[in-house]
Amino acid sequence: MAYRPPFVDPAFRMVDAPHPATVEEDALLRECEFTTGRVGGPGGQHRNRVETAVFVVHLPSGIEAQATERRSQAENRRMAIRRLRRKLASHVRTLASRDTHACSELWKRRRQGNKLPVNPDHEDYPGLLAEALDLIVARRYDMAGAAALLGVTMSQLSRLVHHDKGAFAKMNAGREACGLPPLRK
Repeated sequence: MAYRPPFVDPAFRMVDAPHPATVEEDALLRECEFTTGRVGGPGGQHRNRVETAVFVVHLPSGIEAQATERRSQAENRRMAIRRLRRKLASHVRTLASRDTHACSELWKRRRQGNKLPVNPDHEDYPGLLAEALDLIVARRYDMAGAAALLGVTMSQLSRLVHHDKGAFAKMNAGREACGLPPLRK
C-alpha cells in the first residue's frame, strides 16, 4: 500500500503532539494563562465584590474558556479547566497516522469490545474525543475507516462526536467540504 499523508483541515488549529486535551493537568496548566475578575449577576454581594470569575487561555492554540457561575474562585478555576479541555478537544488537531493508528491506553481502557461507553461529562471524554477527531480528520472524514482503526462501530464513533455540538458541526462542515454527506443528528 502506498503512503498517503494525513489530511490537514485548515478549519482546525494544529498543535504538536501530544494533544493538549489528553495531557496531565500540570502540563496543561504550564501552557495556560489565567486571569480573574468580577462579574455581576445573581450570587449576592460576595460575587459582586470578590474576583471569583476565572478566565483561561491556552497559549499555543489561543483557545479560551471561562467560568463565572460559582461563588468560589477555586470552583470556577476547576470548571474553566474542564471547559478548556473540551474546547481543545473539539477545535485543535494533532497529526495522526491515517492508516496505522495505534489506540492510546485511555482508548483501550475505556473500550468494551466494539463499544465505547463514556458520559460526555466524564473527565475522560475530552481525551477520547480528541483522539477520535484527530483520526477522523486525518482520514479526510472517513468515519468507517476511523471506526475500524479505533476498534468501535461507526455508530459508536458518531455518538461520541455527537455529544459535543461544536465538534459535530465542525465535522459535518468538513465532510461537506470534502464532498461527503453530513452525518444525521
